[in-house]
Amino acid sequence: MILAILLSLIGCKKNDNQNTKDMNTNEPFKEVAGRTNFGPKHALMTTPQPCVMIATWDKNHTPDVMMAAWAGQYDYNQIVISLSKHKTTDNLEMTGAFTVSFADIHTVAESDYFGLVSGNDVPDKVPKVGFTVTPSPNVDAPIINEYPLTLECKVVSWGDGVLVGEVVNMSADERILTDGKVDLGKLQPIVFDAASMSYRSIGDIVGKAWGDGKKFTE
Repeated sequence: MILAILLSLIGCKKNDNQNTKDMNTNEPFKEVAGRTNFGPKHALMTTPQPCVMIATWDKNHTPDVMMAAWAGQYDYNQIVISLSKHKTTDNLEMTGAFTVSFADIHTVAESDYFGLVSGNDVPDKVPKVGFTVTPSPNVDAPIINEYPLTLECKVVSWGDGVLVGEVVNMSADERILTDGKVDLGKLQPIVFDAASMSYRSIGDIVGKAWGDGKKFTE
């Protein structure tokens, strides 16, 4: 599945009390010799961070989209996203469904806008940037037509800031396919660089998975 390539795998969430304890600790850490040490509170904890676009219907059947960066693959057909309370979470509690698309180099400004503005304040933010939607045929959520790769998802669980979704279907525009497979070089997705507070594109192939390392087994 494309998420295995595109998204950084994230571990299971600790309980909230443990997270709070870890974040508030003032205990000194030991520096690693020969390197610049930032300590435990640096923003660049896991990189690259995917720019996933979560789309839902609200109570008026108006499409809403938000950007999330803390996401990953949870199982072969499940994804996990760290979310605080948003209009998006209100929507998915009502519908039990959402879609996930991937921001690319052609939709940087629009995707960033979706992350800046709440649907509670600007309910028409999707058409405001000129984007259009198609109702998903599989789940009760909109597909944003301008994003060429979309996952249609059912809510498996939502609570304690963690959303787990089951991927019912993945659909892709033919323009990002090569030999029937999603080609990241054509998709050109962007990722969030927390160190420079910027977006970066990915796509170039630099090696073969389960292949280049075989030279050390011979």
